[in-house]
Amino acid sequence: MSRIYVPTTGVENWQALLADPVKHWKTGYSAKSLAYSWEEAQGFPAEIKELFASAPEQGLKDIELLLAIPEHKVPLPGGSTQSQNDVFVLGKANGQLVSIAIEGKVSEPFGPTVSEWIAGGSSGKHERLGFLKEVLGIAGEIDPAVRYQLLHRTASAIIEAKRFNATKAVMVVHSFSQTSEWFEDYMSFLKLFGVVAQVGELVGVGVRDGIELYLGWVEGAERYLGK
Repeated sequence: MSRIYVPTTGVENWQALLADPVKHWKTGYSAKSLAYSWEEAQGFPAEIKELFASAPEQGLKDIELLLAIPEHKVPLPGGSTQSQNDVFVLGKANGQLVSIAIEGKVSEPFGPTVSEWIAGGSSGKHERLGFLKEVLGIAGEIDPAVRYQLLHRTASAIIEAKRFNATKAVMVVHSFSQTSEWFEDYMSFLKLFGVVAQVGELVGVGVRDGIELYLGWVEGAERYLGK
């Protein structure tokens, strides 16, 4: 995987990075809505800024965006499929680096549950699930109804935090659904860490191998659904 990145000149650069640039680039869907939102903001979109302003830790409230990379892939053991972050952000808050994994959503589901993903799975899948549990600090069995995508997306934030020597990792669901579709899946995921949260609330879920982990859900402006 290349470690050389080029700045975007517009949303068309985001489209080119998709796994399927035609199928996944549709008005009213997350890829396109997310690209327009972040490109127009030229930094954190307003709802992301508000999320960090609500942070339980004072040092996160004035976070600065250093760089944002669309469709950033993070390698995982147990197979060739990587965790492809819709946006990866390296930020700085209170003099410390922050690794942020963004998962865009509108009406698209989070994909298979853990039980669906692992069913009849290879040894590689079992290896990967064990790795994700270790990274996320989950000692017991994972609720089989939890969405696999939320596990590896959150783990990718921690993995990149270690790579960049960041002290904090954040996974944010950036939804453009005006009815909070799939929020219940996010809430089920939060139960793994013994917390609950509201839309627009950033919650800390403890320290993972020296990295402070935070989770959040925000909802973007409706106008981006028409882009």
